[in-house]
Amino acid sequence: MSQSIRVLIGDDTLDLGISWATEFKEAGMYAITRPKQGKLLLDYILTEKPAIAVLDAKTPGIDICDIIKTVRNSNDYNPAIIITANYDSAKVEFEVMDAGADYYMIRPFETKTLVSKALSIYNDKINGRGISSVDENDIECVVTEIIHQIGIPAHIKGYHYLRTAIIMSVDDPEMINSVTKLMYPTVARAYDTTPSRVERAIRHAIEIAWDRGDVDTLNSYFGYTIHTSRGKPTNSEFVALIADKLRLKFKCSAIYSKNRKPRSEYMNNPTVNV
Repeated sequence: MSQSIRVLIGDDTLDLGISWATEFKEAGMYAITRPKQGKLLLDYILTEKPAIAVLDAKTPGIDICDIIKTVRNSNDYNPAIIITANYDSAKVEFEVMDAGADYYMIRPFETKTLVSKALSIYNDKINGRGISSVDENDIECVVTEIIHQIGIPAHIKGYHYLRTAIIMSVDDPEMINSVTKLMYPTVARAYDTTPSRVERAIRHAIEIAWDRGDVDTLNSYFGYTIHTSRGKPTNSEFVALIADKLRLKFKCSAIYSKNRKPRSEYMNNPTVNV
C-alpha cells in the first residue's frame, strides 16, 4: 500500500483519532489527526487535499454539512468522505449523505472495518465508480442485524418474511408502492405460502418487536412512529423505513441492482441469497 494515500482524521483523541490513525498506518497509509474544529479541518482538507477524510457528525465552528458541500464544490478534488457518529439518526444520516458524504458509520465499530471501508471507497473513486459496489451478502447481513437489534426472534416465520421483503424493497422500491399486489405475493412465492399468511406473519413480528423490543433501538429506526398516540407502524411503513434507510446508507439502488439476481429467480427459491 502506497504511503501517498493521505488520510485525515478529524479527531485527535487517544481513544478514537490516534487509534484510528495507527490502524491506517499499519495498513500502509499516511494518516494524521487534527482537533475536532470545523474551520481547522476545512482549511486542512482544502490545502492539503487528503485522499480520505474521516470526520465527526458534530464539528464545532462549522456545520459538518457545510464542510462537505464546500469540499465537494472544489472542482479538482474529490476525496472519500466518511462521517462517524456515536448515535444513530436517520435525519443526520440523510443530511450528510445528501451533502455529499460517501458513508455514515455509527460508533462503536471495529477500527479495521473503518480502514477497510475507507480504502474500498477510495479505490472505487480512483477507478471511476464513485462509491463502492454493494455485495449481496453485505445487504443480507445488514438487514439481519437490524432485525435482530429491533427484537424480532429468528424462529418465527415473520422474521424470514420481513427480511426478504426488506431486501427486495431495497432492490425494487416499487414493492412498497404495491404491497398487496406485489410484495406479499412475491414473498409468498419464495416461501411456498399465501400472501395473507405473509401479511399476518409480518404483522405478528412487528407486534412482538413493539411489545418486547428496546425502545431506544426502535426510536433510532422509527422515530415518532413509536409514540404511544401514533402506535406501531403498518407493515408497509416498517419495511419502507428500513429499506429507505439502507438505500440511503449504500447510496446505490442502481449499482446494487447490477449485482442482484432477477426477482423471478429468488421468488421461486427461498434459499437464494436475496
